[in-house]
Amino acid sequence: MRVLLRVLAPLLGLGLAAIGVLVAVEVIAAWMRPVTGQGLVVPWVAWRATLEATTWQDDPVAAVAIGVGVVGLLLVLVGLFARRHDVLLAVPSPDLTVATSPQVLARLVGRHVRTADDVASASVTASARRISVRAEGWSTDSAGPGGTDGTEGSDLRRTVTHRVDELLDELPLARRPRVSVTTSVRKGPR
Repeated sequence: MRVLLRVLAPLLGLGLAAIGVLVAVEVIAAWMRPVTGQGLVVPWVAWRATLEATTWQDDPVAAVAIGVGVVGLLLVLVGLFARRHDVLLAVPSPDLTVATSPQVLARLVGRHVRTADDVASASVTASARRISVRAEGWSTDSAGPGGTDGTEGSDLRRTVTHRVDELLDELPLARRPRVSVTTSVRKGPR
């Protein structure tokens, strides 16, 4: 939604700027040629005649009102859903608000998890409420990935969970997110 908002904001700004320039041009033209009564670009006289003949009960008026209402509602919804999803940190004083982005938290957790010897790779997604870690470890079993009894996967899961909990204990988070760890084992160089 933030991408949509980043596209809509300049477009709406350019549209309003164009309307402002058009009104300025029409006002200056009316000052320079007050006798004609015609607009330079916009046919004001024809528009005025059409608007005078249109009543509130006509079909186009209701359709335009509904269209403007729907577009306005969509813009409000885009603005509401495009809010930032920051991860709040514990504040050092009541006058301050400290936050970080979910991407930074995910990067921190990923780097910390990848420093373990038995972790081959890890991908992390984070939000203020949840951290999901997908880790892949090295298999020492000659039978192939996953081993025969699954102890390697559970050991890796415990290691990754412990490392994530260790990092979260060090971070000054205002609210501790839930952690979910998914592991897989691949045959490796060990």
